[in-house]
Amino acid sequence: MLSLPPTVRVFVALAPLDMRGSFDALAGAVRRLGLDPVDGHLYLFLNKRRRIAKALWFDGSGWCVLAKRLEAGSFQLPPLDGDKPQVAIDGSTFASLLAGIDFTAARRGWYRRPASEKVRKGIDTDLRV
Repeated sequence: MLSLPPTVRVFVALAPLDMRGSFDALAGAVRRLGLDPVDGHLYLFLNKRRRIAKALWFDGSGWCVLAKRLEAGSFQLPPLDGDKPQVAIDGSTFASLLAGIDFTAARRGWYRRPASEKVRKGIDTDLRV
């Protein structure tokens, strides 16, 4: 599990990036977004098929690159507003994105008590009188 300080913001680049590059290529991509790669924030990039993600972070003493490739499926971005080349997300959304959670399929459903729990608690399951 990745734990970031609360002062670190996470920026996701919306345009796909060639994943063959490493530290310098990712820092250049951050500069092309109009941001400063040494400001201590985390920058996430995805490839065209969204199966590979790379994150760049400068912690004050050196560069950190985190890479993840999904074996099945693709990284799904949360619903986005605006026309910016990057979007800021919070740490929990970043963790969900790296876990491969599909934000478009996530829905809140109604809770139904399992039948075994109803019987155990003595709740009448037969509504016919």
